[in-house]
Amino acid sequence: MVAELWPGVPAAWSRYVQVPSSAAVDQPGTVHKWHLLDNSPDLEARGAEPAGTLLCVHGNPTWSYLWRTLAAAGSTAERPWRVIAVDQLDMGFSARTGTFRRLADRISDLGDLTDALGITGPVVTVGHDWGGIISLGWALAHRSQLAGVVLTNTAVHPAGFSLPPALKLALHPAVHGWGTKRTDAFLRVTHSLAQPALQPEIRAAYAAPYRGASRREGVGNFVADIPGDETHPSFRALTRVAEGIRKLTVPVLALWGPKDPVFSDRYLRDLLKRLPQADVHRFEGAGHLVAEDRDIAAPVFDWLGALHAKETPSASRPADTSGTAGFRPMPAELDDRATDVSPAVVDMAPASSGEAPAVLSWAELDTRVNALAAGLADIGVRPGNRVNLLVPPGIELTTLIYACLKLGAVVVVADAGLGTKGLSRAIKGAGPDFIVGIERGLAGARLFGWPGTRILAGEASPARLRLLGAAHTVAELTAAGTGRPAPDWKTDPDADAAVLFTSGSTGPAKGAVYTHRRLAAMRDTLRETYNLKAGSSLVAGFAPFALLGPALGATSVTPDMDVTAPRTLTAAALANAAAAVQATTVFASPAALANVLATAPDLNPDQRQALAKVELLLSAGAPIPEALLTRVQELVPAAELHTPYGMTEALPVTDISLEQIRKAGIGNGVCVGTAVAGARVALAPLAADGTAGVEITEDAGVTGEILVSAPHVKDRYDRLWITEQHSSSLPGWHRTGDVGHFDADGRLWVEGRLGHVLTTPGGAVTPVAAEQAAESVPEVRLAALVGVGPAGTQVPVAVVETVNGARRPGPADASLSTAVRTAVAERCGLDLAAVLVLPQMPTDIRHNSKIDRSALGTWAAEVLAGGRVSAPGARR
Repeated sequence: MVAELWPGVPAAWSRYVQVPSSAAVDQPGTVHKWHLLDNSPDLEARGAEPAGTLLCVHGNPTWSYLWRTLAAAGSTAERPWRVIAVDQLDMGFSARTGTFRRLADRISDLGDLTDALGITGPVVTVGHDWGGIISLGWALAHRSQLAGVVLTNTAVHPAGFSLPPALKLALHPAVHGWGTKRTDAFLRVTHSLAQPALQPEIRAAYAAPYRGASRREGVGNFVADIPGDETHPSFRALTRVAEGIRKLTVPVLALWGPKDPVFSDRYLRDLLKRLPQADVHRFEGAGHLVAEDRDIAAPVFDWLGALHAKETPSASRPADTSGTAGFRPMPAELDDRATDVSPAVVDMAPASSGEAPAVLSWAELDTRVNALAAGLADIGVRPGNRVNLLVPPGIELTTLIYACLKLGAVVVVADAGLGTKGLSRAIKGAGPDFIVGIERGLAGARLFGWPGTRILAGEASPARLRLLGAAHTVAELTAAGTGRPAPDWKTDPDADAAVLFTSGSTGPAKGAVYTHRRLAAMRDTLRETYNLKAGSSLVAGFAPFALLGPALGATSVTPDMDVTAPRTLTAAALANAAAAVQATTVFASPAALANVLATAPDLNPDQRQALAKVELLLSAGAPIPEALLTRVQELVPAAELHTPYGMTEALPVTDISLEQIRKAGIGNGVCVGTAVAGARVALAPLAADGTAGVEITEDAGVTGEILVSAPHVKDRYDRLWITEQHSSSLPGWHRTGDVGHFDADGRLWVEGRLGHVLTTPGGAVTPVAAEQAAESVPEVRLAALVGVGPAGTQVPVAVVETVNGARRPGPADASLSTAVRTAVAERCGLDLAAVLVLPQMPTDIRHNSKIDRSALGTWAAEVLAGGRVSAPGARR
């Protein structure tokens, strides 16, 4: 058994070193006793040669204990690293010097220590809190040794930034001495920031070096050395670091806790401007003590491994060598049709208003886009700036999107369907430089502190603009740019063009980054797959397609509905929109189509005639029962019905028509057809424990995670480095997180989500086939199969929403339970442990059809354990 000094710290790691000081604050010849944690004994015991050294620097009021998981991981990694975690002077168990050490002194101190230890290279610095600044100062002074930088919740606090309220309080004369030195209040507050709370023994270990006021002098001095303005003694040293890191070219990894009340996301955004090469992962729910809140050791060593792998070209992601040949920018169609007076975009007025639709011609759209682009450039919008758009689909949004694309600005789209918390999380994560929104959107920006210069899409009085914090209006910027060409930015195909957020139906919404090349490839794939020629006219009842109409050269109209709430689309609104543009194509989500069918009896003959002229109807976002499509076909008798399969990260991936669905018949899952033009689909077979490995197959009858390779797959996830590493872990492929199989004819069948696979004693069970069987019972509207129990021993439980609506959640009555059990057993050979009912399934808002099975699984376990029967959480 290894003796531990503190939890997780073997005694062998703890060592003391006598180090001569060169710091300006010390007299010549001064020597200080340093304490540090060093995993060298572990490496020596293994006979392992380290790949390099991680130099880990804590902040205030922590100590080297913060980095214990890195030291342990460095000892056992396939490519081991020496990990040296220091206790800064006057901190941890290092010497109390009796001096006030400024930032410049501390940077010198760290250099003195590495000199004394004889550390050469390669060195990767790791820093947290104000230790991040000190580690960066060391990095700038030791560039020949520097191989990389890792930062966790830190800042270089540039001029113009006000101190966070928590630090202002700690610096207040009435609080500073009492809170940081005479008592342990500052320590206790810092430790309380952990998410979740620290275990008592961990909290005690953090407090161990600071017992007694004499041991906390450095804690108070550290706080006092934070430069609040240019007159502070450490301001010049801080500025040197802040500006110097702009010249660093080494790889950088930033691991961030967004819930930090001190080093918030604004400091991350500033660091990314100074270190644009940084890989970033934001751990949603984590805070200041991110190294305690989440496992940072695994991603750090995965990152180091990825850097090593880049030395082997065959192991890296294939480079895009297509250049600009064949690349056509998204706004090109507007330029080509600058004199075309036919309709480009149509806005439907609410039926109750009695107003005619608003129509913008191609020529007017081109003029307005150029004017707005010029106006945006006047206020500082530049290539690479992020512009969050909180504007409903229509003329205004279309103009904004294409103005941004012309400027090279990055469009950020996170719709209100994410809910208030989800939307706020997404916007803060994306970190826009500008926010353009309707009044409700800007009110949210002010209330929740969303970053970015605010621009109002709409009209308001000067007083109202001040209340919203809006610096400009779209109308003002358009007027200012009228008569001038858009800035001459030559589109870089591989520059970021858009950040499109997922629906959040499988966890916090993720931002999928598309370059101009990949966004254009999405347009081209849709055009080729569905023969969407210039001159087509489409009804965009599904938000993602609202931005593609002008790029396709198609006249587009958004029906009178809330596109973030698909069930608000009525048959009359769809028909009126189709009539307004003589629509040949309709895009609508499954939930929208369900409400269209429900309201179809209200259609008049003219409206039915407008729908009868539709030639193509596309519905994506969730599986659609054949019976529902058959009913839709009756509304659009001349249309070919298609249900493309895809996701925010790649749309479309496969395609299937109603006729092909009928031909495929009933099977294990939902048949989604074959790959669209330019795409490849493969599988990573599932193991018995429900995980997907690294083997790739296209064999029939093998269930596995669905893999996609296509020119229109997202470039990466935004500021989710760990997620992206998994997503692209098979070079050239995107792991979708969906599971399925190919049949003998090469068609793909989707069987569910990887995270929803049940792990039973008999092996992995995918949910969709059983859910379809349950939904074949006439009384059942929706069904979800969830696993209850520990992994590997789960039992299958069906949760259903009935057609007539259950009065209360809980076990199904005997008749319904028997019917569902029988249907599932006959079709799937699966014996259900229980059948439960809910008045309404918890679903995502964007599609109103993706069931939150994680919430259902937790709820089902509670019900079967005899717990209080209530609804499984609130709808997002």
